[in-house]
Amino acid sequence: MTKRIGILTSGGDCGGLNAAIRAAALRAHHGYGWTTVGLRNGTLGLLERPVDAVELDPDRLGAAVARQGGTFLGSTNRGDPFAFPMPDGGKKDRSSEMMAGLEGLALDGLIGIGGDGSLDILRRLLLPTGLAFIGVPKTIDNDVANTERAIGYSTAVAIATEALDRLQPTGASHERVMVLEVMGRDAGHIAIAAAIAGGADVVLIPEVRWHLKHVVAHIAELRSAGRTSALVVVAEAAGHSDEAADADSEAPYHGVGEWLARRLSKATGAEARATVLGHVQRGAMPTAEDRLLASALGVRAVDLLAEGKADRMVAWWNRQVIDVPLAKVVGRGARTVDHDGALVRTARALGICLGDKG
Repeated sequence: MTKRIGILTSGGDCGGLNAAIRAAALRAHHGYGWTTVGLRNGTLGLLERPVDAVELDPDRLGAAVARQGGTFLGSTNRGDPFAFPMPDGGKKDRSSEMMAGLEGLALDGLIGIGGDGSLDILRRLLLPTGLAFIGVPKTIDNDVANTERAIGYSTAVAIATEALDRLQPTGASHERVMVLEVMGRDAGHIAIAAAIAGGADVVLIPEVRWHLKHVVAHIAELRSAGRTSALVVVAEAAGHSDEAADADSEAPYHGVGEWLARRLSKATGAEARATVLGHVQRGAMPTAEDRLLASALGVRAVDLLAEGKADRMVAWWNRQVIDVPLAKVVGRGARTVDHDGALVRTARALGICLGDKG
């Protein structure tokens, strides 16, 4: 019997999603003779009647699709099925409506591309249905448990590194401290990787408790050595040092770049400017590495369905595509930067200040 599988993207967009969709659809068609249905706008498409979905035509999934940023299926990072926001401001459990939408599609399996939050929601939604579900990790933050790489991370690091390459000349020209705020809601993977690749002088990440006085002292040392400018990278979740407002009254990942630039300008006497990359990190053409990763994970996700596997996530580990139980991924918290890992050691060896030492 011809099998029919679904695929959707959920959560924030990033580079490489289209490559993953393409790889899964091509593997299903050429490898097994299956039909692939793309669900639009993540789980929101399941609330439409008829369900907002489209059959993916392999003839329309050429190489150009893999080069495109974002996701042509659309995505959502709102609308928890179990606590769906309603117009009156209340919350409603609409999971049964979504499950009814899935039943109407008559699928034999579903592939969900998302971060740990999205995969958790999708798993909870699908477990009662018995529909085989395979997760594919994507997040620019690269903080999904039990995978060394997630789709979108490489592209985000490349964009942040390019931003540093562009900020350095203008900072040197005007003798300024240039502060670059990058994404990283719970982890500093983008920040520390970009800082090393882009030759930053300071990198501040949530995993390392930093103090403003150490950053100020490091910049002073650079100036005394003849440097007239400095590059500082800060993850959005790095907080406001030991001078921060209470995290309960002010989210620590709102405006840390601007805050830091003002403080550094006041403390050092140097002119400081902040650049907040924000969603620029999400919307670019994916790097070759992200296209390769997405393609490998997409293919393996289909193969797992063909093997009769379910409730698992494909992952990249030790230069291999593996699969792990979703139970070992969701609810485990963010995979953060290792204090004693290679990137932290490399940054310190290069003389990059992490703000924790004088």
